[in-house]
Amino acid sequence: MPFQSSGSTRRGGDGRLTTALDPQDQGPQDACGVFGVWAPGEDVAKLTYFGLYALQHRGQESAGIAVSNGRQILVYKDMGLVSQVFDETTLDSLKGHLAIGHSRYSTTGASTWENAQPTFRPTPDGSIALGHNGNLINTHELREEVAALPGPDGELDLQRPGDAATNDTSLVTALLAHHPDSTLEARALEVLPMLRGAFCFVWMNEDTLYAARDPQGIRPLVLGRLDRGWVVASEDAALATIGASVVREVEPGEMIVIDGDGLRSHTFAEPDRKGCVFEYVYLARPDAKIAGRSVHEARVEMGRELARQFPVDADMVMPVPESGTPAASGYAEESGIPFGQGFVKNAYVGRTFIQPSQTLRQLGLRLKLNALEHMIRGKKLVVVDDSIVRGNTQRAQVRMLREAGALEVHVRISSPPVKWPCFYGIDFATRAELIANGLDVDEIAASVGADSLGYISLEGMVASTGQERSSLCTACFTGDYPVELPDESLLGKHLLEASLSSPTLGRALPVLNNP
Repeated sequence: MPFQSSGSTRRGGDGRLTTALDPQDQGPQDACGVFGVWAPGEDVAKLTYFGLYALQHRGQESAGIAVSNGRQILVYKDMGLVSQVFDETTLDSLKGHLAIGHSRYSTTGASTWENAQPTFRPTPDGSIALGHNGNLINTHELREEVAALPGPDGELDLQRPGDAATNDTSLVTALLAHHPDSTLEARALEVLPMLRGAFCFVWMNEDTLYAARDPQGIRPLVLGRLDRGWVVASEDAALATIGASVVREVEPGEMIVIDGDGLRSHTFAEPDRKGCVFEYVYLARPDAKIAGRSVHEARVEMGRELARQFPVDADMVMPVPESGTPAASGYAEESGIPFGQGFVKNAYVGRTFIQPSQTLRQLGLRLKLNALEHMIRGKKLVVVDDSIVRGNTQRAQVRMLREAGALEVHVRISSPPVKWPCFYGIDFATRAELIANGLDVDEIAASVGADSLGYISLEGMVASTGQERSSLCTACFTGDYPVELPDESLLGKHLLEASLSSPTLGRALPVLNNP
């Protein structure tokens, strides 16, 4: 019988899952990383583990792997980093020829074990496991579709809120699993056109691997080849990690099916490419390629363009590691100002489940960055970063540099001002919290304590990607959303929790679920 297995779930004393031990706000976070492999004769669980390890930057809240041996699907998932969730013993127990994996950052549904992925559901002729990168905007419609399905709701139990998974992914899984008079492949071609928003899915039944990408291609998804199988992943860097060769991108509006008969492709919607420009700015690994363009080279070019648009007399160009490093190198190259490291980053800071006390917060606990005083003292600095969201992080960084003896601090940002929230899989602040929504550039500079501030222009950023503006989503900068949004009341991370009558946090979870 297919089953799910979880390790222990760690919670704070108030029942909330804690975030990174850092008194400052985090930058923009992506929804998830997804990975899938069909490779008889290979150790697919370990391939998936290393693929997820390469995609860890896309989500750090939970991780999971589903494996099939042709007869049953085993799902193992838990809260935490990939390296915290899996060990050698666990991976050795996941035997099969087919696997999918997921690393999550929540954008719909709370950060709980129930919402960790892959999701799992029985079907009329087996079972299904699914992982999702992106965010759907018609969740309210899909919830009604699921509620109308005959039979028990299983994992998504709308009548028992304490047991409910409250994310858009579970809704899709429920819809796919209901195919009493057709195959899962045929059912997917019915369900996928119903979905609106951003999605890259990998899913599986006992013998087949599936992958699909939304018609706008907002999030990246690539297809790779192994000697004895196929791989799909959010970024090609994950393919390189496991020694797979890149075949091509999964096209917008395309579904891929891989089984013992080989690979076949279906187009379920007309493509209207609107790839997320923020993948180039921040989200993707620098060694990835998206739409044929090197992400690292795009970021270096953004730095060059920043130097052309906002020159300044300075002694050193320094990045905010690691996201600002390529653009800082480009700025230094174009301006002729020496490049140097002014911050040291703690390489071992990841997700922690320990919260600092109020006293430690007030002391400004610095776990992520510290200033190199001997590099900074007496110098005029250009500090390059990828974006400013609320401004709290930049304010703390500028203060740190001044305390280390910097004469001047000139901040340069390799994206335009973020003025609009993202509904397609990036967890930005609400519009009211976005500093650029209420202040102009000079006011933001004064707010963060910088001597000057320069944002790259929208045109300069887009040109650096090598893509046509018409093929990119720039909604977080312009407010021009490529997929029309529903009423604001039908959007939000906790939409499904709000529809239930009691909270989903704070209860003990079973170690083993056997549906």
